[in-house]
Amino acid sequence: MNTVVERELELQLILSPERSIPVPARLTYLTNDPFAVHIAFHISSENPVNWTFARELLVEGVFRPCGHGDVRVWPTKVEGRSVVLMALSSPDGDALLEAPTAQVSAWLERTLRAVPPGAEAEQLGIDDGLAKLLAPTAPTAPDELWLRDPWPSDESQDGEGGYV
Repeated sequence: MNTVVERELELQLILSPERSIPVPARLTYLTNDPFAVHIAFHISSENPVNWTFARELLVEGVFRPCGHGDVRVWPTKVEGRSVVLMALSSPDGDALLEAPTAQVSAWLERTLRAVPPGAEAEQLGIDDGLAKLLAPTAPTAPDELWLRDPWPSDESQDGEGGYV
């Protein structure tokens, strides 16, 4: 069964130290994709801008700076308010977004109840899949495999050929 944990909230796109604009966003967590969080930013275009990154990165970023490369997350205070900043980089450009810590934390709590930390692989069935993949198979008669002619000749009967 797949559970979806969503939250609509308004982020601030930081344009400069003095200027930001509101950006409606949707945080989404899917239990059938338990390692990831998805954020859709509804900017002034027909289609939202979607980002996907590790849930663990956002969880840690609420408490301390983390990440490198395309996604960096860290907590701070702005005018006495606790916020989480997300720096996103792509070939199309960079964005610095500010999210209210309380709303992000409440949503993360719901995702952590849906799939507790450390239970992500179990949710995907990775261990079961690996066990099946690595399980010994019933032995087939090796002589049967080696003695069968993979290219029966015209002289063989009923397609049965073989090495003698």
